Amino acid sequence: MGICYGKPVRLAHASSSLLSDSRTGPGSERKEYSHRQTLEGSLGHALKSCKSDLSAVSHLKSFTFNDLKNATRNFRADSLLGEGGFGYVFKGWLDENTLTPCKPGTGMVVAVKKLKPESFQGHREWLAEVNYLGQLRHENLVRLIGYCVECDNRLLVYEYMTKGSLENHLFRKGVQLMTWGKRMHVAVDVARGLAFLHSLDANVIYRDLKASNILLDSEFNAKLSDFGLARDGPDGDRTHVSTRVIGTRGYAAPEYVATGHLTPKNDVYSFGVVLLELLSGKRATGEENPGGAEETLVEWAIPFLSDSRRVLRIMDTRFGGQYSKKGAQAAAALALRCLNVDPKLRPTMDEVLLATLKLLPTPKDISRTSPTQANNAANNKISHHQKRVVTHSR
Repeated sequence: MGICYGKPVRLAHASSSLLSDSRTGPGSERKEYSHRQTLEGSLGHALKSCKSDLSAVSHLKSFTFNDLKNATRNFRADSLLGEGGFGYVFKGWLDENTLTPCKPGTGMVVAVKKLKPESFQGHREWLAEVNYLGQLRHENLVRLIGYCVECDNRLLVYEYMTKGSLENHLFRKGVQLMTWGKRMHVAVDVARGLAFLHSLDANVIYRDLKASNILLDSEFNAKLSDFGLARDGPDGDRTHVSTRVIGTRGYAAPEYVATGHLTPKNDVYSFGVVLLELLSGKRATGEENPGGAEETLVEWAIPFLSDSRRVLRIMDTRFGGQYSKKGAQAAAALALRCLNVDPKLRPTMDEVLLATLKLLPTPKDISRTSPTQANNAANNKISHHQKRVVTHSR
């Protein structure tokens, strides 16, 4: 059984969505059964029609299920790193040279994502991840090491990100506070990853940007993960791609939620939400937010973002004032542009990236520098980072 490689397949994702209502009623079981039969049939046809020519992705390792079973100690509960819509993620150990399973504490640590057997939408998301991450390489995208497709088992093997998700560092109690400097570096890394995707010939739209999908390495460098919902963007004269609305409430652009029209500007909006989370330390949605579960972070923050005299009221109180005030005002202004209700008035990700580079503080702890010093140092860094932007956009 082979897997298609080459240009990423345009997949009609059948993922569950927090933006869509689930409906049940007479005949729903028959419809569900029919849907599953159709999905299983189309998936089987897609897999069988693909040839086992892996020359285009020779860097990927084809693992057996037994390999990954041994690497994760039989998917033991104490190896579990997390759970998502796709399935479970386990910690595993592989020999650095041969990529064969090895004892815990030796070799290199990897993350093994295992599809839930009952997750029918996960099959298509699994294919999307292999298609995109199997071909794309960038310092701000999580590296896909290999895959397993054996009987009904679908697994992916990624590099292990030591610090886990941005979500945990921003919102989990008991975790050390992320400084202003680290947060702005994360913003730059995320902007760089999205700008890279949008610069490709396929104009790839990530579509699932949120704090839980941004992973951090030991140095707090950020990388985008989970490409199950990614899609090729519009080509030729087309202005958008029409899709089923899929995503997470609070992060998805309003025009996408209303129409299902997908464009790169949807990612720009989601970036604006993540930038708000970095500034405020508050979730995109949540009962603990000022407006409660019914009000999104964007709805709460917009009145402050629009008023330069009140804009600093959105800042994370845990900072204790230890951040660049001018930098914070500039970041808030950028968030407001990204969150414009008119997608045509939002900046491109290249423009966003250049703006975030100006937010970088000095390497010194922000408490030891004044806001003016921090911004001057950030401006001095721009030329170096601009070179990196050009390099990764080609």
